Amino acid sequence: MVQTKTNSGRVWITGAGGLIGNCLATSPAVEAGRFEIIPLTHQTIDLTDFAAVEQRFRAESPAIVLHCGAMTKVPQCQANPALAKKVNIDATAHLAGLAKDAAFVFFSTDLVFDGRKGNYSETDAINPMSAYADTKAQAEQIVLANPRHTVIRTSLNSGASPKGMAYNEMFLVAWKKSETLHLFTDEFRCPIPASVTARAIWELVGGGQAGLYHLAGSERLSRAALGRLSAERHPEIRALIEHCSLREYQGPPRPPDTSLNCSKIQRLLSFPLPGLTQYLRAHPEEPF
Repeated sequence: MVQTKTNSGRVWITGAGGLIGNCLATSPAVEAGRFEIIPLTHQTIDLTDFAAVEQRFRAESPAIVLHCGAMTKVPQCQANPALAKKVNIDATAHLAGLAKDAAFVFFSTDLVFDGRKGNYSETDAINPMSAYADTKAQAEQIVLANPRHTVIRTSLNSGASPKGMAYNEMFLVAWKKSETLHLFTDEFRCPIPASVTARAIWELVGGGQAGLYHLAGSERLSRAALGRLSAERHPEIRALIEHCSLREYQGPPRPPDTSLNCSKIQRLLSFPLPGLTQYLRAHPEEPF
């Protein structure tokens, strides 16, 4: 494990218009004056315009790059794998190359695993089952070729996003339209509030720890259970939920259990990674 101590400096946050990027940019963990935060959105810069990215990088010389920008919707990646490669692999490789001497954090996904066993640790073999997961798996290898750089595999993140596209927000959008959500009872992940993800990342960056880490909640939950949690949170909305099974699913392959073992990163954090059910009950103000 390489230590790259970075207690201050200019920070690029790509994908700052998304859930995790926005939480990183606005987190209370960012001490006033400690970092100069530069949030980058698709509107401010196109990460696939390599010349423009390089010009701006040279001008601003960030000491830390938190790379959240990505093409994240599985169906869109499946429909357009060439674009997914350009955004998720090529842009990541270019940015990691520019930041070869900086602290670079790349956000990957639990979906790099095939879900056959669950409770995956960082040493378990990956086997991506979708175009999206495959691009993330390839990008991981590029990033980890630099021992100063970090890959964070995370799971479903919840919260209030600038574009209203977090999974918990999509639940509410559907229910407000009186749509029924078909949620699997046998597909499991370890969801985590994006605010907790941001807190953990700032601690990791502040401690200068590089390498591969799993960062997710401590509770393994099904899609159906997530729907019930959201319904409990919003009794004012009629939550229409129909339980279903992966055995009945006719679409592209979906891994049944990508729950993550986060003991490696937990040893570095000052707080316990929470289970989502307990966390939501203890934080009634948390968007979900």
